[in-house]
Amino acid sequence: MKVVIQRVAEASVSIEGVQVATIEKGLLILLGIVEDDSQEDIKWLSNKIVNLRIFGDADDIMNVSLLDVNGEAIVVSQFTLHALTKKGNRPSYIKAAKPELAIPLYQTFVKQLEMDLGKPVQTGEFGADMKVELLNDGPVTIIIDTKNKE
Repeated sequence: MKVVIQRVAEASVSIEGVQVATIEKGLLILLGIVEDDSQEDIKWLSNKIVNLRIFGDADDIMNVSLLDVNGEAIVVSQFTLHALTKKGNRPSYIKAAKPELAIPLYQTFVKQLEMDLGKPVQTGEFGADMKVELLNDGPVTIIIDTKNKE
């Protein structure tokens, strides 16, 4: 699994002009899934995200987590995170998991994140043409790949 995490002051997701998710202080999480992702990847990644110390403390030093600030989260499926761009100018998405595998893993990741965060997590809609708006706070953007544990 690969994620792009953006610390936000606010974020929202709309589908066909209808807002389906909105948060204030928290994280917008773009999630890409590959065929060999597993429950172990889900647990490791969820734990990493909720405990990542990227929010400002009383001295405005990034020293507190999403849990510490009681922040919110939106998870958006993003198969394009696994784009291969080595050959030509048209990205290949062959590494991205097919929907029949990706959808259950996506749903399991959201449930795990909800358990680890202790509150509901909002989402976009898997496979939909979504419009994502955000006010990046910082800006702070972190990329994590479970295959590298980075």
